[in-house]
Amino acid sequence: MSDLPESWVEVPIGSVARIVGGGTPPSKDPQNFVEPGKGIPWVTPADLSGYRKQSIERGARDLTEAGYSACGATLMPQGTVLFSSRAPIGYVAIAANEISTNQGFKSFVLPPEVDARYTYYQLKWLKPEAEAIATGTTFKELSGAATATLPFKLAPAAEQTRIANQLDTLLTRIQSCNDRFDTIPALVKRFRQAVLDAAVSGSLTHPWKTARNAADWSTTTVSSICQKHRVITYGVVKLGEEVPNGTPCLRTSNVRWLRFELDGMKRIAPTLSAEYSRTILRGGEVLVNVRGTLGGVAVAGHEMLGWNISREVAVLPVEQSIVDPRFAAYWVASDASQKWLAGMEKGITYVGINIEDLRNLPIRLPSLPEQAEIVRRVEALFTLADRIEARATVARTQAQRLTPLVLAKAFRGELALQDPADAPASVLLERIASQRTAPIAKKQSKTTRQVRASRAPKEAAAVTKSRQDEDVKGKPYLADHLRRLGSPTTAEALFKASELPIADFYKQLAWEVAQGHIADGGTTLEAHHAVG
Repeated sequence: MSDLPESWVEVPIGSVARIVGGGTPPSKDPQNFVEPGKGIPWVTPADLSGYRKQSIERGARDLTEAGYSACGATLMPQGTVLFSSRAPIGYVAIAANEISTNQGFKSFVLPPEVDARYTYYQLKWLKPEAEAIATGTTFKELSGAATATLPFKLAPAAEQTRIANQLDTLLTRIQSCNDRFDTIPALVKRFRQAVLDAAVSGSLTHPWKTARNAADWSTTTVSSICQKHRVITYGVVKLGEEVPNGTPCLRTSNVRWLRFELDGMKRIAPTLSAEYSRTILRGGEVLVNVRGTLGGVAVAGHEMLGWNISREVAVLPVEQSIVDPRFAAYWVASDASQKWLAGMEKGITYVGINIEDLRNLPIRLPSLPEQAEIVRRVEALFTLADRIEARATVARTQAQRLTPLVLAKAFRGELALQDPADAPASVLLERIASQRTAPIAKKQSKTTRQVRASRAPKEAAAVTKSRQDEDVKGKPYLADHLRRLGSPTTAEALFKASELPIADFYKQLAWEVAQGHIADGGTTLEAHHAVG
């Protein structure tokens, strides 16, 4: 038994909308494309990557008339819902005007009874199902036949609009919430940097220093705060192959900004590590990335006793009777120190940190008690930042779940109230079906785009011909078929007999109408001799 409201029906989407593919003209021919706004609007999946608006007018390029004629692209009416069917599957947008696409779309030309926004949101909800029925090895692709089977939940017309209006409001709010959550990591990062800047400038402990009449800070260099018998240098030049149970060796990917990431840490041969005894860690050293991922600075813990570092990492064996290693790490990690090391103030190209520059990096030292107080305050504020970031991550995860939950609620019929006065969806479905089989009410003008848009034969006919075949292009190919069929006849019958792809059929039909080979009688087509 269906869980849908009684006034709803679930049907394959192909029974509600006309599914249209697209095409791409030869890309090497610049005559096929023109800048946006000067040709036929044309969209590719790349145009929808990161696209946030509901509707789209055109992509990065338009097609020229020549480009349009050279491919299987179809000009579709305003309100068509575009759905990317490969690379990737599931981008959705509503055509703000007449538009065409490349072959990466299966688009839905909707009858008046179906709200484009309602369809847009339902296709977003159906993305996982679309991905599940896609096929392919190199990349997944959704065929036209598979697309037509997607289960579409059809609500009464007025309720579709109510649902779409609700979704417009709710999902805009959810997106705004997610956008704000997206800004939090950058804000927290700026907070940490501001804390560090305050720490190394002395402003973080200014009241503390004043109350205790602490000594002024002294200025020296990094090399002068290091142990006399150990030098500031980089580590192992060539790490060699991974050695199971070997000596852990820290690389730039492991040394981050005031922390370590040990995933992917390499282990090297103990004999190789012994060759670089000057960089074997004892605990308490400040490690600085000098190549590769710059900006990484962290203090080696005592649990790292016996570990080593790669050549992209430098070791600062600080003298702990002079400086707290954590304060030294804060100083090197500060924005001012990083800029000094990068040579930004000197206008030097930044390719890495020179060891000699690192040795000569100026450092201002407070007393050891003030250093301890700075470290305490920085760690407390960083812990607060960690807590905020963790809570924001949890909240963001919960917010990201809202959109699929709201969409699921909408298409269970639980988002908007049902109105007994609304015509049930079954009536709409009957009307849609009757419109598909009804004759065209009035004659269409004989232009390429209008003939294409006015006809809707199904893409189920056998395809063995191409418009590039010698007996088709530039010939009254369809007119000859009409004579054999006993014209006048319908476009549907002519399409089936033509054995042409639907895009080629439309183009050939438009050409033959324009040349006078075929007369468009509105409900039927009739073969004529060419005019002239």
